[in-house]
Amino acid sequence: MKKTGKFVVKTAKNGVMFNLLASNGKVICTSQVYANESSCLNGIESVRTNSRSKIEDQTEEKYKKLTNPKYEIYLDSSDKYRFRLKAMNGEIVAASQGYISKESCKNGIASISKNATGALIIREEE
Repeated sequence: MKKTGKFVVKTAKNGVMFNLLASNGKVICTSQVYANESSCLNGIESVRTNSRSKIEDQTEEKYKKLTNPKYEIYLDSSDKYRFRLKAMNGEIVAASQGYISKESCKNGIASISKNATGALIIREEE
């Protein structure tokens, strides 16, 4: 049986959020906190819909600004590479952990493309 990724929906301090996990169980990206589960499920659908978007590399000196939907690669305050996925409306629907290299960051984006479409949605038990 082929292992696939999964969206894990869980209760957060002020609402509901999700993590997309790769088939190896590692977190690929995390959502914002949504007010309710219905909004969270809409966020998951947005990740699925936009998982194959183009990449705007904001770490390049003269990067080309792209229209949404898109991934944005950027450096955080600790000089780690991160990405965020923006939906058509410009809302950030998923964000990554910090990566040491840009290549690893790009691999994270590729993992979303590979895992999001067929990922099961499961609810984390309390």
